[in-house]
Amino acid sequence: MDLENRIRLLVELGQFMQSGDAAWTTAKTRAFQHNPWFLPDFIDLALRNIADSFLQQDLLEKWIRDYNFPPQNPAPKKVGIVMAGNIPLVGFHDFLCCFLSGHSPFLKLSSKDTSLFPVILEFLKAKNPAIESMVQVSPMLRGLDAYIATGSNNSARYFEYYFGKYPSLIRHNRTSIGLLDGNETTDELVKLADDVFLFFGLGCRSVTQVLVPEQYDFIPLLQAFRKYHWMAEHNKYKNNYDYRLSLAILNKQHYMSNECLLLMENASPFSPISVLHYSFYRDWASAMQTKEKHDLQCVVGRNYEQFGNSQCPKLGDYADGEDTMLFLQGL
Repeated sequence: MDLENRIRLLVELGQFMQSGDAAWTTAKTRAFQHNPWFLPDFIDLALRNIADSFLQQDLLEKWIRDYNFPPQNPAPKKVGIVMAGNIPLVGFHDFLCCFLSGHSPFLKLSSKDTSLFPVILEFLKAKNPAIESMVQVSPMLRGLDAYIATGSNNSARYFEYYFGKYPSLIRHNRTSIGLLDGNETTDELVKLADDVFLFFGLGCRSVTQVLVPEQYDFIPLLQAFRKYHWMAEHNKYKNNYDYRLSLAILNKQHYMSNECLLLMENASPFSPISVLHYSFYRDWASAMQTKEKHDLQCVVGRNYEQFGNSQCPKLGDYADGEDTMLFLQGL
């Protein structure tokens, strides 16, 4: 299958993802039943982002043009892809890169996200039988030519042990922060709520800490975040909130709350579910210094990623800042 046909097939896939196809609708229902963190609205949002930001012909053609891939890959490699499962189809971008580059993706799905991709694969096979030999889902990834693996810092050590002797792209923990100056409008704070709460804050592009100036007034922020007050009724989220609140009370830690989120001062950009860390800065220079201390996936704020956009990555927004297409090009 040449590059032009691969692009055409991906565009058709984007249309399928937005359709009301019975098998696809059933797969989405099963995804939620299997993983309660995958709310139907969050599944639809993830699919809409993929269809609108990835699977458009003009976007794909412009993106792939920068890498000078030949229409037909003369030496396709078998590439194992270990997918994460923190948000619906979070590993789709890796599959997309591998498929477009003309290599053969071998996919190990996360146990948290097993319902959606098999239906995608069946759709692709129905459109072009050549997919049968090009793309495979496998519980084990052995004897392949290269590997892409995404996980925690702990699992990354295992990936490096098993895959280190092969060409490999191994990703670690990442998160995102918000950089506020205290002059944000109510509309901007409401959009920031999306960056914090969408997908329950489980994505690497989820804002888990805000840097704020000294004497910052948190009341407008907490009020704007009440947009997601309904999360307090989600059983798993509420269990996390109650647990973190109990710990804060027992340890006599200072916290602020709007009954759906705990705000706690902490220098770490990584915060648990239902908690948003904050840290003060004295001036803009010290804020920049704090920002540079950590490997971040995304920074939200004026002159950075727009408020409300952190969960809408583009084709060139690579995880860990590692260009996946360049890695595949070098195989």
